[in-house]
Amino acid sequence: MDMHLSGRTVLITGGSKGIGYACAEAFAAEGCQVHLVARGHENLTAARDRLRARFNVPVETHAVDLSDGNAARGLIETCADADILVNNAGAIPRGDVISMDEAKWRAAWDLKVFGYINTTRAMLEKMYARKRGVIVNIIGLAGEMPMYDYVTGSMGNASLMQFTRAVGSKSVDHGVRVVAINPPSTRTDRMTTLMRSQAQKELGDPERWPELTRHLPFGRPCEPSEIADLAVFLASDRSAYTSGVVFSVDAGQASRH
Repeated sequence: MDMHLSGRTVLITGGSKGIGYACAEAFAAEGCQVHLVARGHENLTAARDRLRARFNVPVETHAVDLSDGNAARGLIETCADADILVNNAGAIPRGDVISMDEAKWRAAWDLKVFGYINTTRAMLEKMYARKRGVIVNIIGLAGEMPMYDYVTGSMGNASLMQFTRAVGSKSVDHGVRVVAINPPSTRTDRMTTLMRSQAQKELGDPERWPELTRHLPFGRPCEPSEIADLAVFLASDRSAYTSGVVFSVDAGQASRH
């Protein structure tokens, strides 16, 4: 299915690895110009080179710490012409209400929660002025399935879900759509590293980590490409009547909770 995205510009935060990089691949495959954002120059450069070689599309990189509001706003000024913004930067650490002290809590939310808010607010001004644009927030299933030992992430994700619904319900008056995706456990490098460590401890062999995911639907974690493909569809004109909604790609896990 042609998504009619060729020639459009997409800005992807947290775009050098994991779901963000999968989104970059998916948009590049549609012929989009890609702007990748992350904190590390080395990972950004490697991601850029892979995308350029494989898809032959323009790819630019921006090493930015989005926990800094001024840096986030500066990024949007640099990429003001982006047709699509994919918010994906930020990994909130696990911890319960006692172990997550104020400093850790604030640092996590500064990057993911306020990072999304700051980039969205700044980009909406640009998109409202030209009466078009799409923002896709990659959030996380914990917003629907709160966990005591992931309280900071559960609360942060829940707030971003409501943020998406509130903003996306009104942005349509200006020709702009705001949507979100909640990924479940997804086979990123970060996940496999954690699973390999757990497999070493519990099974004595890090290569047996897939056995630890057999309890998941279909006996496996979600693939990053499965999230990226939905992001592309939601950002396309094929989904032109979609805004203010959150899609949970969880194989029904939230309904079992």
